[in-house]
Amino acid sequence: MDMEMVQYHPTTLKSNGVLITEAARGEGAYLLNKDGERFMERYAPNMMELASRDVVSRAEQTEINEGRGIDGCVLLDLRHLGRNFIEERLRYINEVTMDFLGMDLADQPIPIRPGMHYQMGGVKTNVDGATQIPGLYAAGECACVSVHGGNRLGANSLLDTVIFGRRSGVAATEFALGKTVPAVSETVIDTEQRRLRSIIEREIGEDSVASIRLEMGQVMNENLAVFREKDGMEAANRKIVELKEKARNVGIRDKGRVYNTALLFSLELEFMLDCAEVIAASGLSREESRGAHFRVDMRERDDENFLKHTVATKSEKGPEISFSPVTITRWQPEERKY
Repeated sequence: MDMEMVQYHPTTLKSNGVLITEAARGEGAYLLNKDGERFMERYAPNMMELASRDVVSRAEQTEINEGRGIDGCVLLDLRHLGRNFIEERLRYINEVTMDFLGMDLADQPIPIRPGMHYQMGGVKTNVDGATQIPGLYAAGECACVSVHGGNRLGANSLLDTVIFGRRSGVAATEFALGKTVPAVSETVIDTEQRRLRSIIEREIGEDSVASIRLEMGQVMNENLAVFREKDGMEAANRKIVELKEKARNVGIRDKGRVYNTALLFSLELEFMLDCAEVIAASGLSREESRGAHFRVDMRERDDENFLKHTVATKSEKGPEISFSPVTITRWQPEERKY
């Protein structure tokens, strides 16, 4: 459910995607373009750098796209806070930038850019973590209880883990205690063992798990990141289908039968490609902009037609998209003003 809602964090290091905590902007860091301008004044004059993540990420990407960035980045500047303040309140991120960039926050601004951070969507569950499959429970970022809507607030992932993780654990325990251990058919076990052996025994070709995963990441970041539009999402979807076909035949070099991490990576790649395909299909179905889903070809929010959840169901032809109603209790959706 709601797999198109992918959150980009505004401040990640270009070199490796390491997140620079929101605390930096909370403590007063500035975002600057190549001209030294605090550009958030043009996008969110009231909240400035403290606007929501989707707004800040789009502002940064706009600066970069329009040529006011520096090598695909903008700058995060903490120099005005002073060395003592940085070492007292933001010591960890200063250590991170020293380790990865060799840069001291007290001496110079650091290059950052929006980076993929969090899935608001996931396996559809109820408030006790139960899915539509009896006995299957999900919690955390893989699940969608829909507490985040289309745009998670910082620290609200604690809801997913602490609150709904506990609820799901309790509910799963109660379910299990009421059941006996089922007998598993040897045929089922043999079929799965043959499938895993077939992956291990494949011949090594030109493609690898790593190369396919990289292509997937690049096409998703290009077409389903901060800004989206129909042609790009359709192109991404076609590429993902092509990569899924490649992945069915990709070989792995480790032929061992004990803790074979290459096999794990191959299995994970299948799941990643499934998720990527659902993100593209869900994004195409939501013909509006809402939260983290911002379409340059459909910039307005459309509550009349799309105040609803996207639901993706697996089929032989790929993801089938349907919709389910949104339950609104105390707070009605309002347009944000910055």
